[in-house]
Amino acid sequence: MSVHLITGAGSGIGAALARRLLDRGDELVLFARDAGRAREIAAQFPGASTLVGDLAQPGRLSWALSKQNLPERIDSLVHVAGVVDLGGVADLSPTLWERQLAVNLVAPAELTRLLLPVLRVSRGQVVFVNSGAGLRAHANWSAYAASKHGLKALADALRAEEADSGVRVTSIFPGRTSTPMQARVHQQEGRDYDPELFIDPDSVATTILTALDLPRDAQIVDLSVRPGS
Repeated sequence: MSVHLITGAGSGIGAALARRLLDRGDELVLFARDAGRAREIAAQFPGASTLVGDLAQPGRLSWALSKQNLPERIDSLVHVAGVVDLGGVADLSPTLWERQLAVNLVAPAELTRLLLPVLRVSRGQVVFVNSGAGLRAHANWSAYAASKHGLKALADALRAEEADSGVRVTSIFPGRTSTPMQARVHQQEGRDYDPELFIDPDSVATTILTALDLPRDAQIVDLSVRPGS
């Protein structure tokens, strides 16, 4: 039985992935921002355990984890959680820049750093669920795209650094996906939201499972997923 630690499992891609892994009998450790959210996620995925830490405050993650029982084995660390606030460079405040960089980039780096010793023992895998914005930036997406471009750089550097330890590193770049985040993006863009027009979260979960289940003689490095029509 494999053990998977997932951020952002409460909805969208993270929830779809957690359900797939739980249904096939794998063990889940789900990361939540506070105790209340941890209880909600635990009820959503019976049998899963939880860890609590606020990704918006990456500097406190080490302290938060030191107060909890970490799993002795982790086969994969999957970073799904993210936030987005759109706006032009002329309009975005430092607070909005800092929030997106903290949750989308610095927290994944710090959580990975803290869990690397366990991942090395299991020769595990780190999966960064990035975004199409991690490959190309558009108007009004500067802060979010910068955080996701940085996330790709983090993954590439980590892959090179951990090659000798056997830790695999994968970046997944989904296009627009039918998630609560996508609904928020449409609200910020002032557009009507039709979830049927975008990728189903379960389809992205399938690509993550493909990377996780790939035999050890290979690894998926970068994988882009786009709507089929």
